[in-house]
Amino acid sequence: MLARFRNRRPTVCRASRERPGALRPLVALGVAATVALTLGRPVPLAAQNLPPDPDADLIEELVVTARFPGPALWRVSRGEARVWVLGVPSLAPKRQQWDRQLFERYLSGAGQVILPFNGLRVRLAGSPGAAVSYLRLRSVRPFEAGLAPAERDRFAAARNAIGQPPGRYPTQSPLAAALILAGDWRERHDLTPTDPTKLIRLLARRTGKTVVQRTYDLGPLLGAVARTPEPAGRACLEAVLAEVEAGPEAIRAASRAWARGDVAGALAAERTWERCIAAAPGAAAFDARVKADLASDIRRALSTPGSDIAVVPLRPLLSEGGVLDRLRREGFTVETPEDIRAADEAGVADATDPVS
Repeated sequence: MLARFRNRRPTVCRASRERPGALRPLVALGVAATVALTLGRPVPLAAQNLPPDPDADLIEELVVTARFPGPALWRVSRGEARVWVLGVPSLAPKRQQWDRQLFERYLSGAGQVILPFNGLRVRLAGSPGAAVSYLRLRSVRPFEAGLAPAERDRFAAARNAIGQPPGRYPTQSPLAAALILAGDWRERHDLTPTDPTKLIRLLARRTGKTVVQRTYDLGPLLGAVARTPEPAGRACLEAVLAEVEAGPEAIRAASRAWARGDVAGALAAERTWERCIAAAPGAAAFDARVKADLASDIRRALSTPGSDIAVVPLRPLLSEGGVLDRLRREGFTVETPEDIRAADEAGVADATDPVS
């Protein structure tokens, strides 16, 4: 059974990311916010210029190493109902390999699969405020043209390293430029916020499982990006430039750790993107809504006897005020991979059996 949780008020958490849609490049600032979601290794940020980190405090009892092959899974239950929860990286190499044997065993006995959102829409036509914000973010000259010489050289070196021209960044906003640059960096190194969720969705549909996945309109977040204070935007840009200069190995190492069940190792590269997104006014409220919706979907699944699966990005899953914290406070039983293994070794028949 899960050890005692610390009794603190829930915190709100990060915004998610998704690949830019048709209205590129600046609508990508909102569309790039999907749970699934990060730019990698912890980079020193100008903390005084950014909002408090909503996912900084993790519940230590939950950050464990799985003893079964493959990524770590947690179990939430009440009575005869259970949900197996797979924590996934916010950013991972495309087509990351992982041992799916145990997960597919659980999938075979599941009635439905709950996924983090990656279906996004940005409706400028129906949102005049979003359209105005989009125009405010645009510029007739490249972003680097307005920088001091040393900053301009650094930004130009970063975009050259990922093969992008100056005109790719037609904005006056440091946050906008940082988020577009971050997305380009991910694409250059074959990193994605949608794997392994995309594979899991495919597996669920192939096996005839019901897929539960929400869609949000991110148009209003464009206005938030446009209103982000200049110091916060510049702090974000500094972090993204450092990330580009450092390279992708930290993300790849964290993803390999995730694949072998090393939760602490998987969490070692998950901060830059979320801190940047959180700098936009309204982002924390949006992220809190996403986290509450995931907890609600799991709660609904636990109202019926049987077994289901949920997929949740690691930090929203394990942080104080996160998905597991919320469910535990509501009286559901939450077990870590260590708890599940201990029950199995003690001879509890259904400890790892996904079929009721």
